[in-house]
Amino acid sequence: MTTTAPVPTVFDTVESEVRSYCRAWPVVFDRAEGSRLYDENGRSYLDFFAGAGSLNYGHNNPVLKQALLDYIARDGITHALDMSTTAKRAFLETFHSTVLAPRALPYKVMFPGPTGTNAVEAALKLARKAKGREAVVSFTNAFHGMSLGSLAVTGNAFKRAGAGIPLVHSTPMPFDNYLGGRIPDFLWFERLLEDSGSGLNDPAAVIVETVQGEGGVNVARAEWLRALADLCRRRDMLLIVDDVQMGCGRTGDFFSFEEAGITPDIVTVSKSISGYGLPMSLCLFKPELDIWEPGEHNGTFRGNNPAFVTATAALQTYWRDGVLRERTRVQGNRIERALVDLCADHERDGASYRGRGMVWGIEFTRKERAAEVCHRAFEHGLLVETSGPESEVVKLLPPLTVSADELDEGLDILARSVRETG
Repeated sequence: MTTTAPVPTVFDTVESEVRSYCRAWPVVFDRAEGSRLYDENGRSYLDFFAGAGSLNYGHNNPVLKQALLDYIARDGITHALDMSTTAKRAFLETFHSTVLAPRALPYKVMFPGPTGTNAVEAALKLARKAKGREAVVSFTNAFHGMSLGSLAVTGNAFKRAGAGIPLVHSTPMPFDNYLGGRIPDFLWFERLLEDSGSGLNDPAAVIVETVQGEGGVNVARAEWLRALADLCRRRDMLLIVDDVQMGCGRTGDFFSFEEAGITPDIVTVSKSISGYGLPMSLCLFKPELDIWEPGEHNGTFRGNNPAFVTATAALQTYWRDGVLRERTRVQGNRIERALVDLCADHERDGASYRGRGMVWGIEFTRKERAAEVCHRAFEHGLLVETSGPESEVVKLLPPLTVSADELDEGLDILARSVRETG
């Protein structure tokens, strides 16, 4: 019997080997709506990946789409660097009145470039400039982006190795529960700060995710975050919260740090801030930190006006009241109940779950099983990805707008996929 090798596609022959998601989901997608994608053959896939958190309001959200179409149809400005435009003004006014003012947050808004790592680079640069120090403290299993400054405060060894040079001026500390609760919170950190022989230079800042998405859905307790904020205040360190993936409502509140009742000095926001999957990021900081010289940090695409348009529409649609926040709480509880049952059914496999709001993870004793579950889920029409340093966690990141029926459908596929990989 002879077999014919598949004909290489243009993706195989022209596109770089660096591509990744298309290897896990080897179909050609053609269109998307709400919580579903469709391949070129018309097959539907329920999306519990949501553009790695960039599509909190679903694919081609009709309200956001109409705002964008209207803007384009009237020849609205597309590219303007940091020039003033009507689209930027509308976004700033809406962001201030809808998000900042109701939370009594004093932040100035900076547009550092279109991606999350742009925002992180700006935050690190600003912290060092403000404090006149080089060192930054990060946490185990952190992920902050793929550019050099962001990689220096990222924990994943595989991603760090891609830098090709030493990544310096940062020191990792244990994230919440990294040591299984055996050591009091921040005991090691405080000891290093107090000891002039520790080798830790006085840090300019600490950067943290309240929930480590790429790191394995590791959830920091509110009390741990409050203790960290207090430590930063006492030791004259700026607190940077990276809310790139967990902001814009992913954990319920608009900002993931709200539950802890803290006000970080600097906050990075990206992914779902545009609401439509358009590139956009923000670096937010307290007014006294606004010490930039004009043009000191810039970028050609730091003024994505179509993203301003959809971001404004998203804020006006979903954040003028508490409806989405309550919906996220209810849907999150629905996911948790399903995972309680799933893990009870697979207790002998060491199944465990963790999460908050609408981000959840499942881990098994056999680490390879996470990838097997994701593969089987794809075969059944559900998109979920792995996370964690060894890709050992199945991560659930459905759109916040997913319907109850779609959520149940996805959770049923997930349970079936776990059973079939046992």
